Amino acid sequence: MTILSPRPLVVGPDSPQPPFPIPLAGPVQKGFGRGSKELGCPTANLPDESIAPITSVAKTGVYYGYAKVLPSHEQQLGIDDHAVFPMVMSVGWNPFYKNERLTAEVHIMHEFKADFYGNEMRALVLGYIRPELDYTSKEALIDDIELDKKVALHCLARAAYQEYVVHPHFAAVPDNLASAQHP
Repeated sequence: MTILSPRPLVVGPDSPQPPFPIPLAGPVQKGFGRGSKELGCPTANLPDESIAPITSVAKTGVYYGYAKVLPSHEQQLGIDDHAVFPMVMSVGWNPFYKNERLTAEVHIMHEFKADFYGNEMRALVLGYIRPELDYTSKEALIDDIELDKKVALHCLARAAYQEYVVHPHFAAVPDNLASAQHP
């Protein structure tokens, strides 16, 4: 199934409403390897135990918000990679690929200089774009992903959403750096 009618570029209320914002955090894990290779949409995947805050209050589908990858001692980030960036996230079973477990795959809208597997990622989910769908072709899936990115950027351009770039969730120090700073 695909969405056949035109979709609006802005969805949801003018400011986040409950259950949003939903904070998520965890070390970035390797996923299935298809986001970047097959779909042209690299994702940073959160571990199963990190996605309970969203799966307990929201349905499967595509969401938007902001994300930040924190530096670690093992894996440094490029100087341009330290900011909070817009993100679009899929939470679900990915029926096109027939996943056997629920996943949260975050696409950060920034081109990172290197992989950051193992680094702590903080995401703040601010709104819902659409339900999870099964697609008749990979091309239809890619088309919807590209539209999801545009929708996310348009939604986040609203003033009430831009304020979340400086949310305290992004200022927290990851455990591996905090313990190194405080012996």
